[in-house]
Amino acid sequence: MTTASLPVVGTGPGQQLSRWQRWSVLVIVSSALLLITLDNTVLYTALPRLTEDLQASTSQSLWIINAYPLVIAGLLPGSGSLGDRLGHKRLFQYGLVIFGLASLAAAFSPTAETLIAARALLAVGAAAMMPATLALIRISFPMERERNVAIAVWASVSLVGMAIGPIVGGLLLEHFWWGSVFLINVPIAVAGLLAIILIGPPNRRNPSKHWDGVSSAQVMVGLTASVLAIKSLAENHINWPLVIGSAVIAAASLTVFGRRQTRLQEPLIDFTIFRNKAFTGGMVAAGTSVFAIMGAQLASTQRFQLVEGYTPLEAGLLVSVIAVGSLPLALIGGAVLQRTGLLLLIGGGLSTAAVGAGVAVVGAAQHLLPVLVLGLLIMGAGLGASISVASTAIMGNVPPRRAGMAASIEEVSYEFGGLVAVATMGSLLNFAYFRFLVLPTGAGEFADASPTAALTSGRSDVVLAAADAMDGAFVAVLVAVAVVLVAGAATTLSLLRRYTPGTASQAYPGNH
Repeated sequence: MTTASLPVVGTGPGQQLSRWQRWSVLVIVSSALLLITLDNTVLYTALPRLTEDLQASTSQSLWIINAYPLVIAGLLPGSGSLGDRLGHKRLFQYGLVIFGLASLAAAFSPTAETLIAARALLAVGAAAMMPATLALIRISFPMERERNVAIAVWASVSLVGMAIGPIVGGLLLEHFWWGSVFLINVPIAVAGLLAIILIGPPNRRNPSKHWDGVSSAQVMVGLTASVLAIKSLAENHINWPLVIGSAVIAAASLTVFGRRQTRLQEPLIDFTIFRNKAFTGGMVAAGTSVFAIMGAQLASTQRFQLVEGYTPLEAGLLVSVIAVGSLPLALIGGAVLQRTGLLLLIGGGLSTAAVGAGVAVVGAAQHLLPVLVLGLLIMGAGLGASISVASTAIMGNVPPRRAGMAASIEEVSYEFGGLVAVATMGSLLNFAYFRFLVLPTGAGEFADASPTAALTSGRSDVVLAAADAMDGAFVAVLVAVAVVLVAGAATTLSLLRRYTPGTASQAYPGNH
């Protein structure tokens, strides 16, 4: 997204929105952002029922989840420059239309393949809207104090959407079929489209901006091949030619992309900005935080529905404790940053989250639900502190001319963190399940069946064996989340060791 000053076509500098229009724009873009982030996790509680209704394979189930963040991550680096060229208001409108139509297609998908395609189209709409949400805030709020408040609301909405996705999905499934989790997008998209047309800011565009479709395609191919390689490793019978071929294609595509960026005058990603340790620390914090949240939510909702018989709503409420722990610190982190510094909030936050993940592992391994909940609560508190200032570390430490690029990279880090979480933790859950599965005699037909098929088979001996395997897989995922958090904490503590209490956290605070 481009949040730096833009050449304006068709508007004058004196045209400013009234106070009620500015805050109305914030409501509109925040509502759209809520839909975008909600759709990252809303299917977690719906996945068991959806898998059964569509007869989806284990691999297809993961693609249903992963198609969305994969396409978003691939398109985001280029969508900021496309918004500059067309105007962010216009691109936001296009995104709402695509998102609404794709939601209809997803809701009534008759097959798993159709749903995967609809989720990919949803991501196209989301990728068009996501950079525009923050750009429209910057355009609408010329006064820095108001703009800072608006951006704080924007960041909190993003976290809330991701956290409450499983609850919304569970609540809808209590009364409707799984397609309802997509239908709720349609009226909000229509209302947002009408509202932004009527009261939004003028469309600012810069026709001289170039959209690099080649670089976007290279990123998409590289990410898709990477996810395919990871998912193929989780199959019970690994297709090694597919794994190796996908890995080679991923490495080649991403290498070509990286080399292309060094030759472009206006690259999608200028890798030199990663030399700033505060910027890099913020990126690590953003990606690690989202990875931990989505990895823990995905595994928890599946395990408690399939093994414990939780309803989708009950499973959603269980994982909501992460949000309960994170929201207070997410809201106040920015206010205390000047006194605490980046090191304490980011490095300390991830360290606290790692401790919480360790407590959750103990709770899961010992089948102690209160201990598991306590661990998730502590993990949420640490992640809330970390994610509250990740955006400040990223946006406040790049030159103004790179502000738009930094914003796009920031959003990619969030989407990529979620993408990697679903790809690796979803694959690990299945991989560990098959490795832990010890079937009784005469039940060989379940050796390659999905966990859902085995746990709903009606055979008590098969269900017991599958439940034991799922319990082991659940613990394995939580251990992996804890390891990633430890690595993230160690990395940020090293990168941000000079950003102690009282030190400046931003070199370019005006970028916000």
